[in-house]
Amino acid sequence: MKQFPLAGLALTLALMGGAAAQAQTITTKEGKVLPDWTGVWTMTGNTVFDQATKVGTAAGAPGTHETIPYNKEWQAKYTANQKMVDDDRWPDPQTSCGIVAGFPRALNVPDTYEFVNRPEESWILTENGPNVVRIYTDGRAHPPSDEVWPTFTGDSVGHWEGDTLVFDTIGLQGWPHTIVDRTGAIHSDSLSTVTRMHRIDANTFEADITLTDPVAFTAPWHVVKRYRRLPTGTRLYDYSCAENNRNEISPSGKTLTRGSDGKIIDKDKK
Repeated sequence: MKQFPLAGLALTLALMGGAAAQAQTITTKEGKVLPDWTGVWTMTGNTVFDQATKVGTAAGAPGTHETIPYNKEWQAKYTANQKMVDDDRWPDPQTSCGIVAGFPRALNVPDTYEFVNRPEESWILTENGPNVVRIYTDGRAHPPSDEVWPTFTGDSVGHWEGDTLVFDTIGLQGWPHTIVDRTGAIHSDSLSTVTRMHRIDANTFEADITLTDPVAFTAPWHVVKRYRRLPTGTRLYDYSCAENNRNEISPSGKTLTRGSDGKIIDKDKK
């Protein structure tokens, strides 16, 4: 990913330089000291959601898949989706760049991230999308069930266990509105997740995610994602390709990708 020297997305927390950023802490009204996550991060590995069970190379590449605890019906859907991926006809909702990735895919996008924590609320900010996931840590509960409806990032409430932010997310959009990744992995709108986020060291961040979907899964799906800190001063670059000038559809129905020079990089350009 290119680092742009121009000012990007205005952030609630200013990026601090060098040792000053490392020394920052955040204190709650109860006197609890929270870890400082200030800085810009990028995901390690590619955008196959479950790197631990990945077979193949990258999401969107023919033959790439992962082991997901689908029931028989949803495994059949995943198999059919993989065939569409192999044929370069997979209908990723983000292909037209008209919607955000949603959650949990927001933890599985390229480019850069900012993980911002405050005593009363934390945010996951992604450059790609862009996506904003709000995690309430002020003691509130989820809304009553009759006030929850599927949205792209759902409703997240959490609490701190030492230096780990633990939050659960409900009210998520399912297929065909959102997906997990471009291997063809999908979930229903009954999905809920529990995520544990913490910094392993100064330059390594981890999100430990357990996904439960009583409609699509036979058991919880456990995935660990890691992120590395980028150099101090790196900015998120706010972009939106609503005109679909990056992944246009060819006359034959195939998804094309343009490089940073504007030229189509796919081998099959028909």
